[in-house]
Amino acid sequence: MPDRPAYLRIADTLRDQIRAGTYPQGSRLPTMTELCASHGVSEIVVRQAIALLRGEGLIETRRGGGTIVKVSPPARRVAMDRYRAVTRPLAVPATTFTHDQRIGWSDYRLDRRYTRTNADAELASLFELPTGVELLRRRFVFFARGEPQQISVNYLPWDVVGDTPVADPEREPWPGGTLAQLEYLGHPPTRVEEAVRSRMPTPEEADTLHISSGVPVLAITRRMISLARVMEVCREIVIPADRVVLDYSIDL
Repeated sequence: MPDRPAYLRIADTLRDQIRAGTYPQGSRLPTMTELCASHGVSEIVVRQAIALLRGEGLIETRRGGGTIVKVSPPARRVAMDRYRAVTRPLAVPATTFTHDQRIGWSDYRLDRRYTRTNADAELASLFELPTGVELLRRRFVFFARGEPQQISVNYLPWDVVGDTPVADPEREPWPGGTLAQLEYLGHPPTRVEEAVRSRMPTPEEADTLHISSGVPVLAITRRMISLARVMEVCREIVIPADRVVLDYSIDL
């Protein structure tokens, strides 16, 4: 077998050193000149190695600051029982997001945009309703301590929410979130379903959530069901994959 290309070997070495702590998070990698000299290669080869590691989300290049090992905060562990946590009587305002982030109400901010729309074929299937049925579309950007952490686009049947406080964006954030809103409307959720997939973020998502190059997102499609009726479809909840661990448990 031929030798691996030089840029791959250099990337392997730097990756191992980052993971071993030789270059800890926030530290600066050797300069381009130093890497060329230590590995005996041209600048083009080193640039290829650096581009590969940047694409993996391990490093970032700052103008005038060199190449830095990316600082990744510890991933939050998110369990399905968080939905139960906010349906119990609450001493202080909270939502599933504030519960996940372990933040108080004053550290929580929610940017929102509301529109009326009609269900496409996929939404109609998720709602188990005819195509074209009228829906309220709500796009949220969730902030914790001033930093954007999550995007959510959810839909509610207009015949249920129209002309109610739930359709008023000025009422957000609503303590208890969508769970509490559906209970207010007389349709308390009795079941929550989630389907999770991974993908690369769109340019708009990467810009909104400050996602580093090479980092994928978790895209979660959610349905909230009250008895036999689907009351909410979230298409999708978008979270940077390096910021969360989804925990699932099954009682047998």
